[in-house]
Amino acid sequence: MRFCLKVRIPVEAGNDAVINGKVQPAFQKLFDRLQPEAVYFITLDGGRGMEVFFDMKEPSQIPAIVEPLFQQLNAKIELLPAMNLDDLMAGLKQAEESR
Repeated sequence: MRFCLKVRIPVEAGNDAVINGKVQPAFQKLFDRLQPEAVYFITLDGGRGMEVFFDMKEPSQIPAIVEPLFQQLNAKIELLPAMNLDDLMAGLKQAEESR
């Protein structure tokens, strides 16, 4: 199932991670693990942010995905199910058929 991993990195923790060279290895390890469909870097709540869209096979993957971000970057995490247009259209068709 496709998910959106929304990552918020507080400014001070982010500054420390950039200065100490922790950001790039942490992100690369995450991307190697997830093989994301898309990654966007944004600002969130005045700090660094990132949204990663990827396919999660089972919920037991969650700790391996989020713990390094908590521990290495002091990140705040949201993990949300996400749909693309094809998913939405298929779901709307199913909803219509179930009326």
